[in-house]
Amino acid sequence: MEIYLPIAEQSVNIIFIIGLGALVGILSGLFGVGGGFLTTPFLIFYGIPPAVSVASAATMITGASVSGVAAHMRRGGVDFKMGAVLIGGGLVGSVLGGFLFRLLQKTGQIDLVIGFLYVGLLGSIGALMLRDAMVALGWIKPPKRAGPPSRHKKYVAALPLRWRFYASGLYVSPLAPAMLGFVAGILTVLLGVGGGFIVVPAMIYILGMSARVVVGTSLLMILGVSAVTTMVHALSTQAVDIVLAALLLLGGVVGAQYGAVVAQKIKPDLLRFALSVMILVVALRLFLGLTWRPDQIYTVTLL
Repeated sequence: MEIYLPIAEQSVNIIFIIGLGALVGILSGLFGVGGGFLTTPFLIFYGIPPAVSVASAATMITGASVSGVAAHMRRGGVDFKMGAVLIGGGLVGSVLGGFLFRLLQKTGQIDLVIGFLYVGLLGSIGALMLRDAMVALGWIKPPKRAGPPSRHKKYVAALPLRWRFYASGLYVSPLAPAMLGFVAGILTVLLGVGGGFIVVPAMIYILGMSARVVVGTSLLMILGVSAVTTMVHALSTQAVDIVLAALLLLGGVVGAQYGAVVAQKIKPDLLRFALSVMILVVALRLFLGLTWRPDQIYTVTLL
């Protein structure tokens, strides 16, 4: 069963797109990531233009995050004060990201830049996640530390204007989470990602946030930033395909609810290991698509 996408100007399989949205929604509920880091590459593999994939994925992330935040709120797993600071930084990043996106569109380099950014980000994040998961599972030895582990990094503790974030159990400057939100805002516009796959590890390893509220707070940030990003794309780049976004949302909203439930029952380290392997496979496929030259550039087939 196929449906025509007016902005992408092509037909797609409805079941495949809804299934992709459901997969992303499950990842959103499980790990606190928007899932755009997988949605956009899969859409590109399917043949959707990169610019349309990015803009539509950002729209889908908004709906999936609403469902995920609601599920974690019922468990008391959201730090609203921390989330507001992250969103504030993300809004500024979204504006800058929108400017960069339009500039790259005018130069005709947006597709190439999106591809190389994805390879770099997915490769580095996937490798770090894989190493941490294998250490947690006891499959490899942990790296030697120079000293005892601290709650958060020294350069974070040295920042001025400290605030108390009671739900997260932190007393840190809001400048640190604002910068994280700023980076996430830029990534959301340029790559159609929620930024959670960077923000979640940063919350744990840099800010030292309580694991109980990391996922829910990340989803709250993703919700605010992706909503603004959708408006930026709709008003400036005109690359949002509402039909594609609606199909992704249909699967994503349901998937996020199941992901939040499964997250309470399955060993997190095994899930993190599986996710890291998936990320690295996607990064490798994107890299091959950018660098591999086929024997025959053009082919002729019988229609």
